This record gives sequence, C-alpha cells and structure tokens, in this order.
Amino acid sequence: MDQLACMRTFSRVAELNSFTKAADVLELSRAVVSTQIAELERHLGVRLFHRTTRRVTLTPDGTEYFERSRRILAEVAAADESVKRTRERPQGKLRVDVPVAFGRHLLMPALTQFTARYPELSLEVQYNDRVVDLVQEEIDVAVRGGPVRDRNLVARRVCHMRLVTCASPAYLAQHGMPQTLDDLNKHRLIGLLSSTNGKPKPWYFQEEKTRKSFKLPFALAFNSHDAPISAAIRGAGIVQSTDMMVAEALARGRLEIVLKDWSAMGDPMSIVYPAALRGSIKVRVFADFAAGLLMQLREHVDRILAPTI
Repeated sequence: MDQLACMRTFSRVAELNSFTKAADVLELSRAVVSTQIAELERHLGVRLFHRTTRRVTLTPDGTEYFERSRRILAEVAAADESVKRTRERPQGKLRVDVPVAFGRHLLMPALTQFTARYPELSLEVQYNDRVVDLVQEEIDVAVRGGPVRDRNLVARRVCHMRLVTCASPAYLAQHGMPQTLDDLNKHRLIGLLSSTNGKPKPWYFQEEKTRKSFKLPFALAFNSHDAPISAAIRGAGIVQSTDMMVAEALARGRLEIVLKDWSAMGDPMSIVYPAALRGSIKVRVFADFAAGLLMQLREHVDRILAPTI
C-alpha cells in the first residue's frame, strides 16, 4: 500500500464528502478511490467513513485522522517546495577549495560580485596547493590544475596553461641571456617545491611535439607559487611558471621570457566536484563563475603575450 497516496485520496474524499467527486478531481476511477480507502481502513483497523447511498461522512476516528493527515500532507508539500526552491535558487553552505594563486588574484577580487548575486549561499573557501580528497574532506567544488583521474569526480576542463621560463631584465643584463637548455646550468635557478613530497618540481621544455622534463639544480626553491615569481622579479634568478601567473609581470617589463622556442604546454585547469553533486545548483553556479574567471584570464593573457610569444 502506498500510504501517502491513500492519505491524499482520503483527504480529498473527506473534503468533498464524495467518492465520485474525489475521483474526478484526482483523475482516478471511482474503483481506485474505493480500493485506496479500503486499504487505508484495513491498515488502520478502523472505519473512516459512514457510507450511505446519498452521502459520505467522517466517523470520529476519520475526523481525527483527517486533521492529522492534513498536517502531514501540508508538511510533505512544504518539503517538496523547499527542495524545488533549493534546486531553482542556490542556498545553504558551499565548501570550496582553490589554488592559493587563483584565490588571491582571481577569486578574492571578484568574490563580492558572486556573493551579491547569490546572497543565500554561505561560502567556505580554503586556499590549497595540495590535491585534496574532495569526498573525504567534504569539499563541494574545487578549482584544480593538472589531470583528474579520480572516477568519483566530475572534471570540467576549462583551459590550458603554458609554461614559460623568464627572468628580470636586471638579472639578464648581469648574467646574460641563456641560448640553449644547457646554458641553464650556468645560471641561478628558482624552483617550486612539490606540495606532495616537498621536492623541487622538474622544469618542462618542448621541442616540436615532444615535451621533456629536466631535473635542474636550484639556487632557491619555495613551496608557494607566488614566491619564485617575486624572487625572479627582484633579480634572484631564472624561474619557470605558467603564462597565466607571469603575464602581468611580462607586460610591465618586470620579467622577460627566455628560451621562448622551448616553452611547453602546461597542465589543464578544471572545475572539479564529486559525481554525487552533479545536479546541485549551488555547485553549478560556482563552477560557472570560476570557469568564467579562468576564461577571462586566459583571454587576457593571450592578448598580453601575443606580441611576446
């Protein structure tokens, strides 16, 4: 027995004092209405209606059950409406994980725009350069660089980065411009430490379609994406970073690209969320927002670097 369906039918009969009228309103046959009422009475062990050939009235047990049924059905309707509203209008808590540089330079300046658009969302944003387990750490949506291999996640690839090697004009004036990859061994190099094992990440260079990694001796290494760039701007050495991170410094002449013929394709940037949240509107609106920020930056960087690369 579908008790909720039987309760709805019972309530309609009680309101209309008629099996026939209730059947018409519910678009059911009178036989189905009668069967549902009989099943409900059998389940409850009481008679709910007095029946005569001319009229249908509630018994005392039926009256009490009708009052309770109305409240229950109203609660069910309210619950249904609440869920529908949630699907139509994002609300509630949204836990977000983003890379530190993305959070500082892209998300933070635009965050008031997002919160003004969705005032019923409560955001919890964490900056992180390590790859977090979204399900285990209860993260709803993340911005992630690199391949996504977890089958429990949905990855929406937005754009690619490009790796460029650069140094300040002052450093190059003092130490010279490297002409080949071997020349790098004669220079002070600034590396980035891996967030997973703490070791310096290799640099990548590409010749035609082949991308190769090089483990190089670093004079300096940092565990922050911003720090190597800042150090290079101040003349501390040569750095390799993504074009999206160094575009402004290149445009302002604070950095200069070296070995441009060997610049390599970098990692993809994706919006990632657990597969279980595929239909969540609050995840979708943030994913759209973050993807828009990334695409705006990609287009901006391409305009800046068009004369350079």
